[in-house]
Amino acid sequence: MRGTHMTNETSTADKAETTDETPGGTKRPGRTARHWRAGLLRGGIELRHLLRNPKEMSGHLSNVVVALLIGAYISDDVPGTHTPMAHLVLAGFAAYLLFQIGLINLPQILVTEREEGALLRLRATPGGIPAYLIAKCLLVVVMATGTLALLLASAALLVDGPLPRGPGDWLTLLWVTTLGLLAVVPLGAAIGAVLPNPREALALIMLPTMALLFTSGAVFPITSLPVPVQQVASVFPLKWMAQGLRSALLPDSARAAEAAGSWELPMVALVLTAWTVLGFLLAVPLLRRAARRESGSRLTARHRRAARSGAMPA
Repeated sequence: MRGTHMTNETSTADKAETTDETPGGTKRPGRTARHWRAGLLRGGIELRHLLRNPKEMSGHLSNVVVALLIGAYISDDVPGTHTPMAHLVLAGFAAYLLFQIGLINLPQILVTEREEGALLRLRATPGGIPAYLIAKCLLVVVMATGTLALLLASAALLVDGPLPRGPGDWLTLLWVTTLGLLAVVPLGAAIGAVLPNPREALALIMLPTMALLFTSGAVFPITSLPVPVQQVASVFPLKWMAQGLRSALLPDSARAAEAAGSWELPMVALVLTAWTVLGFLLAVPLLRRAARRESGSRLTARHRRAARSGAMPA
């Protein structure tokens, strides 16, 4: 199992948090610095495991392939503009990939590792939850930015996809991507802390995220949707992530397809910041609560139920 496989390698990260002095008696940095150091160390270990796992890597690559196939198939223009519809779809799909990694992949990882006993081990590690969350954030950010870079580069080379046209657009791409990930990664961690088990996790989170994909203007102009649907979509971060990425990747003439007739970048920043704050307020307390509720008997009972259902070997 992934959590068992990593136990020995992550022990170094755990030890970094359990002592305040080096063997020579020198004081270590403060608690926050230790959490960051342990989290970054743990995250680096997990990144190496990801890069060595062809099955996990193929899952991310398949998303890029699907986006390229869709971009190559669509040939119309965005209504009312001369912008290719394929460019709008690729920009929206780029936002969805970031959203998916934070809201689908991360909760699945957390639930799976909880079932393998990761949270139970964290109970005995001072500062274990913050370091664990930092490690997961690092893992997801690298996964997301790598997938986004691969999508944009391959789309530009293979299907004449969109790219930022100047320094201002590159800057917009950078801050929208950063703020978008900050909005969804802690939220994904909070969701992962409350989901029941890996077998139900995908079913519980896939349907809402797919619904947001089709109601947030990520795959076709949002103005083609009923106004009530637009209003509901505007509450969630995906709509604003897609809109921000379109502003960086599409020409200004494409603003005609936006509900407000403009990119509304201040509103993009405001909504994503609000979700960032909400996610961080929820993630750490919920992960601590999940860790407190863990026990050897609970873990053994879950393993027995999974074995009886055939989800894992007896």
